[in-house]
Amino acid sequence: MRVILTGVTGMVGEGVLLACLENPAVEKVLSVSRKPTDHVHAKLEQLLVPDFRKLADDIEAKLTGYDACFYCAGISSAGMNEADYTVVTYDTPLAFASTLSRLNPDMVLTHVSGQSTDGTEKGRIMWARVKGRAENALMKLPFKGVYNFRPGLMTPKPGQKHVKALFRAGLVLAPVMKLFLPFLTLEQVGRAMIHCVKSGAPKQVLEVKDIAALVSSE
Repeated sequence: MRVILTGVTGMVGEGVLLACLENPAVEKVLSVSRKPTDHVHAKLEQLLVPDFRKLADDIEAKLTGYDACFYCAGISSAGMNEADYTVVTYDTPLAFASTLSRLNPDMVLTHVSGQSTDGTEKGRIMWARVKGRAENALMKLPFKGVYNFRPGLMTPKPGQKHVKALFRAGLVLAPVMKLFLPFLTLEQVGRAMIHCVKSGAPKQVLEVKDIAALVSSE
């Protein structure tokens, strides 16, 4: 399969990238991002795009002929107002995905959302409402399939470079935290995305246990 991947300079996107590069089912990965990644691989091609909402014709031409998009770009809502957070979390993925659905109607989209996202769009928590709006809007696009991942806590793959120092330090507590909280590895997340492209999934919104089940069923 040929995959478009966003968010490679963040922890989730980088982990999914490494999982894709290692997987024999993936023939090519096109990283679409604002900043380059320093990973180099025969399968990997990079496309720098300053604004995902405004794609020039020459950029669109490079986005055709793909089987999947793994949308892993995102940002923390900490310190952001709802309007600014909406631009990044709703407007941007929806604009980019709308273009991809037009260019690749047989594409499968997987979108990294977040645990406790509010699918009703009416809750009190701002980030959860905005992510819920994004999930619902993406599921209406004419893709072959759309799957929203709500992975919660994740541990990085070996070799990842984009892991914040505070998070890396907290990983020493991961074995204990796993006793009380649902955890996934980014290897599992990447493999589950690939599974969605190959075989689909039983539901469009996938919680931690659903993501883990996709991988265990392989």
